[in-house]
Amino acid sequence: MLDGSALAKEVKARLKDEIGAYTAEFLTPPTLAVLRVGSDESAAGYGRAIEKNCKSVGVAYQGVELGDDVDQATVAATLAALNENAAVHGIMILEPVPAQIHHEALVNMLNPNKDVDGVHPLNAGRLAQQKTPCFVPATPAGAIRLLENAGVIFKGLNAVMVGRSDIVGKPMAMLLLHRHCTVTIAHSRTVDLPAVCRSADLLCVGIGRAEMVKGDWIKPGAIVVDFGTTYTDDGLKGDVDQAAAAEIAGMLTPVPGGIGPMTNAVLMSNVLQAARMAATNDYGI
Repeated sequence: MLDGSALAKEVKARLKDEIGAYTAEFLTPPTLAVLRVGSDESAAGYGRAIEKNCKSVGVAYQGVELGDDVDQATVAATLAALNENAAVHGIMILEPVPAQIHHEALVNMLNPNKDVDGVHPLNAGRLAQQKTPCFVPATPAGAIRLLENAGVIFKGLNAVMVGRSDIVGKPMAMLLLHRHCTVTIAHSRTVDLPAVCRSADLLCVGIGRAEMVKGDWIKPGAIVVDFGTTYTDDGLKGDVDQAAAAEIAGMLTPVPGGIGPMTNAVLMSNVLQAARMAATNDYGI
């Protein structure tokens, strides 16, 4: 079992010291603005979790909330002000947004140098082309860090990524490709998905269906990374049948306690990176 909670605790302890040093040098803490449009409770809950995460390492949190009836122009103007505010180093836009709001348009106007979520097309493109520095989405970046800490040698591994989202599946596939894995991206329309999964030395699953991947989908001794987070009547579940996978996998990220804590740690690292880039005016582009 790859203990993401333990590693995240170590990473955040170091980050707290680094953020303290940054704050002392520049007389202001790294600051993350989180824009929430509408009253969706899941978005509100995520915002509260991010605020708690910020507080744990000394990042300043700035919550910006707009109502359900707000129009696109007002949201765009709010985002533009955050883009221009030198005191704000990182910006996140929470989902979902109300039906009248065009979320993709907001992402496209986000300042790429403040895009700590790694969702802007420029950051996605720089990741695809293996250009640095760029902001990598925190969830796949956290998974890579956990695997590296466990001593995984990526070169030559047959890796399968089940899921093709812009914030998990696609960036994880790129990160594995950059480490010389042979990468297959599978999804809901993949023919004979269990057989494709069984071919993987490194199986990553981020498809959003609780316990979809069964034990007999896993190659004996394979490394299994479970990105799933589905709340059920029986508690938080991953996309992999954890009990069955534990009997056959060589390494497994547990749910909870695997990728989730690492996501939190890497997001805070991205905010610090954004603050340092702003302080030195060095964006590497």
